[in-house]
Amino acid sequence: MLTDPRLLVGHGTSDDAAVYQLAPDLALIQTVDFFTPVVDDPFTFGQIAAANALSDIYAMGGQPLLALNIVGFPSCLDTEVLRAILRGGAEKVKEAGALLAGGHSIQDEEPKYGLAVTGAARPAGIWSNAGARPGDELIPTKPLGTGVFLTAYKVDLAPAGEFAPVAACMARLNAAAAAAARAVGVSACTDITGFGLLGHAYELAAASGVDLAIDLAAVPFFPGARELARQGLVPAGTYRNREYLTGKVELPQDLPDELSDLLFDPQTSGGLLLAVPAPKAGALLDELARRSVPAARVGRAEPVAGDTPRLRVYG
Repeated sequence: MLTDPRLLVGHGTSDDAAVYQLAPDLALIQTVDFFTPVVDDPFTFGQIAAANALSDIYAMGGQPLLALNIVGFPSCLDTEVLRAILRGGAEKVKEAGALLAGGHSIQDEEPKYGLAVTGAARPAGIWSNAGARPGDELIPTKPLGTGVFLTAYKVDLAPAGEFAPVAACMARLNAAAAAAARAVGVSACTDITGFGLLGHAYELAAASGVDLAIDLAAVPFFPGARELARQGLVPAGTYRNREYLTGKVELPQDLPDELSDLLFDPQTSGGLLLAVPAPKAGALLDELARRSVPAARVGRAEPVAGDTPRLRVYG
């Protein structure tokens, strides 16, 4: 429960960032995110970690303004590695139109990098995961499967030709997707990260007080993701996500294991999940395509049929 009317969005609905109203026409958005390396190339890692942190601002309907580096780095590694990580992050902050204004570092046993980001938006333009309404359509803006690809990458089993576009997608900002959503108008938004498609969709359903029906045949996966999941290259987070959603998700009885795993697959720097009124869905898809953002309708919001919101996967 929010205890101060200036706090427009807090932690009560598991939203992507906190939102604080400074003036009638100005709200600040605050977020922080960092993690250990997901790829070997330090510059690319910096790009991915920064894009992941900046995504929370876009998911709230805001524009990034200011970023601070958060760094953990071991003394045994060459500082050139750290410089490359920071260059990658700085490039993404600049691309977002924000300013990088320093940060904080500590000595740590394993490299860690991310950002604390401040953004801004008009209070009336803030999105949250609590605005979806029955009849809204669900549109994700990046394919799924980064978890299985990163698991395969760690043991040198990710095909280079398939992994390269996955890494590029993780490094891509969600700025264009957010701009398209602002241009058309959406009901709710979240980004798809560590809890996977179903985890973040459930948070949206619970916060909004709706059921969600997801069409499995429409869900976009990276090429090769299904085969990697079939081989058992599934991250531990998949099982935690599945356990968290026990009793909250209805899956088809004949759903292949690899597809089930991909629905729970934790994502790194995933896309936005947009809930848009059905009459606007076509216009949103057109606007996303115009901005070269891959997207598809994957489901819809429905009135709650039981005592609590649920997810139903069909197809």
